[in-house]
Amino acid sequence: MLHTISLRDFVIVDQLELDFASGFTVLTGETGAGKSILLDALSLVLGERADSSQIREGASRAEISALFRIDSEQIQYFNQWLEEQGFPIEDGGESLLLKRTIDSNGRSRAFINGSVATVTQLREAGDQLVDIHGQHAHQLLLKSGAQRELLDRHAGLLPLASEVAQTFKTLSDSRRRLEQAENAGQDIERERERLEWQLEELIALSPVEGEWLNIQSEHTKLANGAKIIGGCQEVIESLSEADSSVEVILSRACGSISALAEHDPVLRNISEALDSAQIQLDEAIHGLNRYLQKIELDPARLELVEERMQALHGAARKHRTEVDELPKLLVETQERLDALTASQNIEALRDKLKTEEAAYQKIAKQLSQKRSKAAAELGKLVTDAMQNLSMAGGQLEIALTPLNEGGSNGLEQIEFLVAGHAGSTPRSLAKVASGGELARISLAISVITSKASFTPTLIFDEVDAGIGGAVAETVGKLLHQLGQSHQILCVTHLPQVAAQGNHHLKVSKSQSADKTVSQVQTLGRSERVEEVARMLGGATITDTTRRHARELLGQS
Repeated sequence: MLHTISLRDFVIVDQLELDFASGFTVLTGETGAGKSILLDALSLVLGERADSSQIREGASRAEISALFRIDSEQIQYFNQWLEEQGFPIEDGGESLLLKRTIDSNGRSRAFINGSVATVTQLREAGDQLVDIHGQHAHQLLLKSGAQRELLDRHAGLLPLASEVAQTFKTLSDSRRRLEQAENAGQDIERERERLEWQLEELIALSPVEGEWLNIQSEHTKLANGAKIIGGCQEVIESLSEADSSVEVILSRACGSISALAEHDPVLRNISEALDSAQIQLDEAIHGLNRYLQKIELDPARLELVEERMQALHGAARKHRTEVDELPKLLVETQERLDALTASQNIEALRDKLKTEEAAYQKIAKQLSQKRSKAAAELGKLVTDAMQNLSMAGGQLEIALTPLNEGGSNGLEQIEFLVAGHAGSTPRSLAKVASGGELARISLAISVITSKASFTPTLIFDEVDAGIGGAVAETVGKLLHQLGQSHQILCVTHLPQVAAQGNHHLKVSKSQSADKTVSQVQTLGRSERVEEVARMLGGATITDTTRRHARELLGQS
């Protein structure tokens, strides 16, 4: 579970270190106080995209770190994962430290247990630690794809669904190849002859990856050999062989300054710098002499290089490609010719297609059977939850409608159907549910599917928007119940939900030295009464609202 989160110079947070406990923790505060800042920071340390605008104004870098305590069920997984990824194991695997920094230039760095990590590695670790339900999650329910993924995720069918998708892709590729082979006819034969001719020429040319760049460099050197030799000799002359060469002048200067340094120690640094320059000059002169000993004019090699360049140029023009793309064209031509030759064996393609169709049907039917069972179970659980969310008599039905032909997502279309009250026929969620009903159904699904989740920390970011009254109290009780098996963090504006928390954090905002600063306070019993009363009555807190707050909190 999440044990501690630390922030420095993040958005409007100067410095903050906050400890979390197990059970159900609520975060409240006035609008704009910065409740979502904590969740944004946590999302960053779990691998979300970073932005330099998230650095507090006037600061050069933001830092976020999160310390997790790993429960016994996950220790083996994380120890193996850390070892595979090359990260140190802390406290025998009982703790995991994730860290993220953002510089003002937009550069972001990630760390796991103090070692540099990639954002992908942060995200991979975070997926096993935290599950965040966003405040707009209910809108995703209107999309068929999201409904299908939610059902598969709840039932643990995502690996099987992925296997079905891969099998269907293989099947589709075979169908396309067979169709091309059956329709092509004489066109295939003409194309095969063209590819054979092109391949023969390219094999004879034998272009090599990187050859063009190397041959250009060699040609430049050979073509300018005389110029290079003459220039190097001229430089050596001016550096060491002339009467007034640089070497002579520098040697005199070194001797003069060395003698003067005997009288003034301040000149010793200058003398040492000149000595260093003399050493570097000697190395440069020796280097030029060694270069001249190796280089030679080679007209015959130059002629061969030019012939090779002309051959490569001519082939590139003929085949309408760039010179450095010729090696790639050779490989592609061979592959296309092989595929074309194989595709002409239509009977073999048909037999292969039958085998792949049978394989797809087998695995897709397995997925359909498991989905059917999971849909009935999830529909019943959500229907039961709806009775306590001001939707008495309502029901959720998950329909699996067979498709004429299977697809990458299986043999059926999945759609959530809802009946808002007893006696009504379940219809599409998008057509029937109001905004408030949709929010309640979404919350019920989130809570129910989370019960089966192995993720220890679940975060609900204002998912209770659009509800209130007795329904809000029921929602609070559902989250409180979920907190008995998971660590629950919930950002809420509802006093009925806040009153159900085992722990209460209040986020506030203040002005300090011409800057806005956000703070988080852990509330005690009396402070919780004041905060819940504020949530009930707004800016003006009366004895009546305090009494109502105490009733919600179960205090006398």
